[in-house]
Amino acid sequence: MSKPRGNGRTGSDSGQSVWLRRPPAPRQEPPLTRERITEAAIALLDDEGMERLTMRHLAERIGVGATTLYWHIDTKDDVIDLATDAIFAEAQLPGGHDGDWQESVVDLLSRYRAMLLRHPWCAALPMPQRPSIGPNFLAWLESLQATLSRAGFTARQTQAACWLLYNHVLGSAASQSSLDWSRAERTAAQEQLRGQRDKYPTLVEYEYMLDEDWEDNFRAGVRFVLDGLESQLATTG
Repeated sequence: MSKPRGNGRTGSDSGQSVWLRRPPAPRQEPPLTRERITEAAIALLDDEGMERLTMRHLAERIGVGATTLYWHIDTKDDVIDLATDAIFAEAQLPGGHDGDWQESVVDLLSRYRAMLLRHPWCAALPMPQRPSIGPNFLAWLESLQATLSRAGFTARQTQAACWLLYNHVLGSAASQSSLDWSRAERTAAQEQLRGQRDKYPTLVEYEYMLDEDWEDNFRAGVRFVLDGLESQLATTG
């Protein structure tokens, strides 16, 4: 006697005509939403980098067809805009506005830099062709500008200071994320400099190639900028 072919069903449905069997329960997949697409895009960018982000690859990662993805998101640039704004939520803006304005700025910038280091693809993005107006980025920028305004800076000074500080954070994070030298390579490069001491005496004396203290350099740079800004307050009253 031949064995019945398995069909994955048991009980009263077993062996019945397809027209008599109950349809399988729908798969409990979460609905495809802009939020779900954004989360998948961030995961893809973190794992594989910007060069691997395509609409087709993103759709495969989510488990849908590319056509389905296009119903929710128009372009790859839109995906990048959404992902970039979403990670700004990680900056965790401080709740209060009391205390020294410089400490508040350092705190804001440090949170931003830590976020960029967790998502190095964002630090390496070229300057967008249009300004970012996502809610998380605007909340961060509002906090920074409000801090400078409370310190007494004019609107023009605040705008200029924000660009300077913003670019300092981006440059620091992008450099740290992209520079992939081992300690042995740094040591060899410094040794080569020592052989050209007559050309590069300062680089040799300060051991330029061996400096890996990104965090302290970043914070010192911020302090230099903020001290200069404070002198502007004293000058303009």
